[in-house]
Amino acid sequence: MSNTPEHVQCLIIGSGPAGYSAAIYAARADLKPVMYEGPLPGGQLTQTTEVENYPGYPDGRTGPEMMEDLKKQALRFKTDVRHGWITKVDFTGPVHKVWVDERTEIHADTVIISTGANAKWLGLPNELRLRDMGGGVTACAVCDGFFYRGQSVALVGAGDSACEEATYLAKLCPQVHMLVRKDHFKASKAMVHRVENTPNITVHFNTEVKDVLGQDKVEGLTVVNNATGAESKLDVTGLFLAIGHEPATAIFKGWLDLDEQGYVKHQPDSTRTNVPGVFVAGDAADKVYRQAITSAGTGCMAALDAERYLAARGH
Repeated sequence: MSNTPEHVQCLIIGSGPAGYSAAIYAARADLKPVMYEGPLPGGQLTQTTEVENYPGYPDGRTGPEMMEDLKKQALRFKTDVRHGWITKVDFTGPVHKVWVDERTEIHADTVIISTGANAKWLGLPNELRLRDMGGGVTACAVCDGFFYRGQSVALVGAGDSACEEATYLAKLCPQVHMLVRKDHFKASKAMVHRVENTPNITVHFNTEVKDVLGQDKVEGLTVVNNATGAESKLDVTGLFLAIGHEPATAIFKGWLDLDEQGYVKHQPDSTRTNVPGVFVAGDAADKVYRQAITSAGTGCMAALDAERYLAARGH
């Protein structure tokens, strides 16, 4: 049996909307893409119950069902979808080296990174349980706020994104409780003013969630004032987390240019990174929009960029 590393034209790391869209376009361009699904096959959408804002699904679709649809489409065009996790890379030469599960070496002419980003959670047992069963805990107001129209909700966070999501929810919900761990916002003054000028947002400073109440869905929160120790209950039916995201890009540190938060930098109007032949798509490079549709769009872009890169080199 040969120990020679497998050589592929196009390697896709990650299997969310960005990865599968890249796979569909790359496969149709005859790049014979190989995809490694990573630790969460299907990406963050597999943790989402209803998806109603993705074009082409007039009746909505669950996140897992949508990802299965995208996978079937990629397989239809002969994408080689594999289980496995890329654990190491070496981007020093014209051929890019990666290792799967710390043992299998693969050489790739092009690499499309679509590893995504993971929302940060409080880590409370009931929070994670209700999140996983679609019971009213979420990290995306734009995705899920629609389901809470006419209901009172809580949002945890203090930065610009939290302020933006709170004001978004305030258009749908009669009462938004904004829970801020410290005695001040981290957000810009402009965003704070937006919150302060929205009458149905109540800001609770020095406040942390102690427990999420409810068996099958959120029925309230137990919160604690960390300055006084006083506990109280908030009557809400939804909990939104806006405490940040962490891009899944640690293995690329030292090889690719990352910003201070770890998102992969790319060239303007392009998915090209600082390493020729390595491209990025989806939430691994996007801290602004973080939507399935925008991820899919950049997946398409990355595949087209990879195809043009290979064509320019006579492949």
